[in-house]
Amino acid sequence: MRTKILPALAALALLMIAGCNSTDPGGKVELTLAIWDVSMKPSEEQIIHDFEQANPGVTVQIQVTPWDQYWQKLKAAASGGEAPDVMWMNAPNFQLYASNGVLLPLSKYIAQDKVDLGVFAKAVTDSFVFNGEQYGMPRDNTTIGLWYNKALFDTAHVKYPTDSWTWADAKAAAAKLTNKATGTYGIAANLNSQSNFYDTIAQAGGQVISSDGRRSGYDTPAAVEGITYWTDFIAAGHSPSLRQMTDTDPVQMFQSGKVAMLYGGNWLAGTFAKVDTAKNFDVAALPAGKKRATISTGLSEAISAKTEHPAEAWKLVKFMGSKEAAGIRAASGTVIPAYTTEAQAWVSSVPQYHLQSLVDEISVAVPYPVSKNTDAWASQEPEILGKAWSGAQTPQQAAAAMAAAMNTALDAEQGK
Repeated sequence: MRTKILPALAALALLMIAGCNSTDPGGKVELTLAIWDVSMKPSEEQIIHDFEQANPGVTVQIQVTPWDQYWQKLKAAASGGEAPDVMWMNAPNFQLYASNGVLLPLSKYIAQDKVDLGVFAKAVTDSFVFNGEQYGMPRDNTTIGLWYNKALFDTAHVKYPTDSWTWADAKAAAAKLTNKATGTYGIAANLNSQSNFYDTIAQAGGQVISSDGRRSGYDTPAAVEGITYWTDFIAAGHSPSLRQMTDTDPVQMFQSGKVAMLYGGNWLAGTFAKVDTAKNFDVAALPAGKKRATISTGLSEAISAKTEHPAEAWKLVKFMGSKEAAGIRAASGTVIPAYTTEAQAWVSSVPQYHLQSLVDEISVAVPYPVSKNTDAWASQEPEILGKAWSGAQTPQQAAAAMAAAMNTALDAEQGK
């Protein structure tokens, strides 16, 4: 679900992808399912158990690969002809796979089985459409919220965040919550696209990429404003420095009580719920800039175009997109289901946090910015924009450099 720096994928290698599956002599079909989050394996196993009970001729083997190795392994599998039948697919990588013929188009199957895609969050469904074809069955939704430590707020005599907070409220609170004597900072101005600057660029009324996916939006006043929001915290001493946040992950700083506020995704709810020190945590909607907005990047189940068992793989994908499967995932507390009616089950799964604020944000969600080869430009963001975070360049200078690099990548993508 978390969108970090994505490894580059070789188009020629992708074209070599082949299905990794088998049929035993008894006529039973074995499918492979690739996932990247081990915390979700128990709920996946329950779903697979129910699927196998309903489809006695099919068995499913779950392959778990940690996020940091998932895409590298998938690339290697593509080159070696050992790709999984069904795989988790995210929005940043989707267009590259779909445009290279790696994924099986699902529109035909959806139509013949009369699957109602209207039950899913539209932003997630739309994230997996390419050239008019649906390539992924919506699975999970994501939003970003303002996580905060109530104990630190109490100590500083600062009122807790509300869902009506603005940027001004966040800045004022960060100043009061910063305590040099204890080494405590008001907020973590993390150099993170999904959880931080993509959100504030959208809140400033800007776009990271144009609606047609052909030009960068970094060279606009709104993008500069969204970046400056974060660099101002660092310049004022109300956030750890870029070096500090590079040495120690901001989530760890937040969990250890060194940071009072953290922009973070809904997936943190399940993580924090298991940590004793998180009993004082809670979450609110993101503070609004010129408008309210949060970045949303869904997750889908996709099928290899070269699977030897497309009918069985479709049965699996359809089942995993069902209300039953969404309810099982929601109850685990790990994700907001893309199946909209099951979002409340997720809210109830971790009752100690105000998770309703994260579900309510779905109405103002902005799709994660992508192109056919997202990584070609997104992988440059940490180095180029990092110069603004470190103070080596102004936000205007860094944004202009990022726009130039991004447009070069987009031109290459378009064959210019």
